[in-house]
Amino acid sequence: MTRKQKRLSVIAGGLAFLGAATGLTFYALGQKASYFYMPADLTTASLQPGQRIRLGGLVEKGTLQRGQGTTVAFSVTDKQKDVKVTYTGILPDLFREGQGVITEGSFGPDGVFVADSVLAKHDENYMPKEVADSLKAKGVWEESKSD
Repeated sequence: MTRKQKRLSVIAGGLAFLGAATGLTFYALGQKASYFYMPADLTTASLQPGQRIRLGGLVEKGTLQRGQGTTVAFSVTDKQKDVKVTYTGILPDLFREGQGVITEGSFGPDGVFVADSVLAKHDENYMPKEVADSLKAKGVWEESKSD
């Protein structure tokens, strides 16, 4: 094999490796390109029973109920539809009604979303980007403008 043939075979092998890595990445992502579901998106989503998802939106005002111990119940809304959520654990300090939230978990047999993780907004000017973008697209949420 000449030097030119060796160089071409190394380049071809590198391109084949990159192509295979790219193909595997896209295959792994599949239908999971959506980072989370908004409540209105769940009507068209084809979820398997017990499938873990992320649910994002705003904590609906007036729905926060504290149960026994660290169990809480609340609703996540996108102003079009709302989903009842239960969570057992310590909520983030910044969790409150009317704020952006992303919960992780799955739907129980009764249709209530059972969360095992709750992510709340960072500070008063922050909402998770995915939640803010989705709410803006639906015309529900606007960024505050400073004068």
